[in-house]
Amino acid sequence: MKNNNFIKLNIFILLLVFTSCDDVLDESPDNRTEIDSLEKISELLVNAYPQAIYASFLEPLSDNADDKSFSASQNDLNDFMYGWEDFFDDDEDTPTNYWNNAYEAISQANQALASLDEIEQIDVNQRGEALLCRAYGHFMLVNIFAKAYDPATASSDLGIPYVITPETTLLPNYTRNTVQEVYEKIEADLVEGLNYLGSDLNYEQPKFHFTLRAANAFASRFYLVTGEWQKVINHSNAVLGTGSNIADIRDYTNDYRGAGLSYSERSLRFSASVEPANLLIVVGASVYARNHAGSRFQLNGDLARELFFNGNAAGLAWSEQVFGQDLFLNVPKYDEFFRVTNQAAGIGLPFIQTPILTTDETMFNRAEAYAMLGELQLALNDLNALLSVKSQAYTSAAELSIAEVSANFGADSNFYTPFYDIPTNTLPFINVILQTKRSVFYNEGLRWFDVKRHDIEIEHERDITPNVSETLILVKGDNRRALQIPTEAQSRGILPNPR
Repeated sequence: MKNNNFIKLNIFILLLVFTSCDDVLDESPDNRTEIDSLEKISELLVNAYPQAIYASFLEPLSDNADDKSFSASQNDLNDFMYGWEDFFDDDEDTPTNYWNNAYEAISQANQALASLDEIEQIDVNQRGEALLCRAYGHFMLVNIFAKAYDPATASSDLGIPYVITPETTLLPNYTRNTVQEVYEKIEADLVEGLNYLGSDLNYEQPKFHFTLRAANAFASRFYLVTGEWQKVINHSNAVLGTGSNIADIRDYTNDYRGAGLSYSERSLRFSASVEPANLLIVVGASVYARNHAGSRFQLNGDLARELFFNGNAAGLAWSEQVFGQDLFLNVPKYDEFFRVTNQAAGIGLPFIQTPILTTDETMFNRAEAYAMLGELQLALNDLNALLSVKSQAYTSAAELSIAEVSANFGADSNFYTPFYDIPTNTLPFINVILQTKRSVFYNEGLRWFDVKRHDIEIEHERDITPNVSETLILVKGDNRRALQIPTEAQSRGILPNPR
């Protein structure tokens, strides 16, 4: 187990933090390296993205997890998350690890911004990237560790600390901003950052940075949470164009199943920069690739039938393929990279490369926004486009119509209960969009964010003994939807979430 500070500063920041020259000596008063060039700021920005995986702890919170029985592998993180219990270990793949890494990334972004203010050279693209990194880190933190955004309560709901200056002390004190304050600050950084971004040619590996398309995809996600539908559409169009173009959508039909890719090849392709759907990719220390398939509270036979084997909304079989049997059913999305740190001892650090913003998510966002504005055919155009490259034997005859969705995809009016009202005639479209999205993004962690913003009630069945089971329920408005603040942060005066 690692011993992380509330907001973890890595050695790189401690070595590179900028210090003003002494008035008399005109030189740094110690041996720290000054960040005095655009090249050094670029090095900072490489680490301004949370280098941690969130699917490992968000997926078992959602309805994308079920009990495989006692025969499956047990691990504490998976067990605690399935029961919505507070979990405070700080190993890889945990909520605390994500908290630490997100604030570390924010610290890097803040140092980059401060250093840009200090040097005479100007790189607006770097300023834009740093602002977007700061906005993204805080957005993920507030959506994980605070209540869902609701304008009626946001001014009093506890958010997370929004940090905008470099850390100059080892253990600084922070307090929690309200959810409203956090969202206002995120939007300010997001809008300003977008205004600064220029050409992707600024990067050797653009998909590991906030390019203009990735930034607009992030904006599409942000405004989906705040319920600003036209802004969702505008930013989605900046990524996708104005039509339902599938050129950059993940094509499971042709590029994965149709190409005959093996399990390993699918895992590699899923997170690769050559995949057109991937807009922003991160690498994080993780053992999730090696243990997720065997974990007890994951994809079992019943859930696999619901999400995959019974077909999709178009009435066709999914091209996305489930591998394994019984206790190891899984969809290939994670492949482990291992960096050897001691060749003689055979030890090192496992890593996962994974996309965190994609064209697929952006099109789902736009479809939901269209539906909420009553543009039902435009919503279906996007959904049908997505299904066309994720279904086997898809033809135009499988396209969903307004009448078909209205007749076949109704939902209980109390199933989706966001802070805004969903018109009765729109509800079937929201239902079919989100249920399709649930399968497409299985085991990526995104389902939890939809569960949270729509306040969906979740039931988890768990065996107590081979012959006795219990039903766990996460009711609407349950305080456990906001993961608990890490204990070390609490010990430094950060208020815990109510339980």
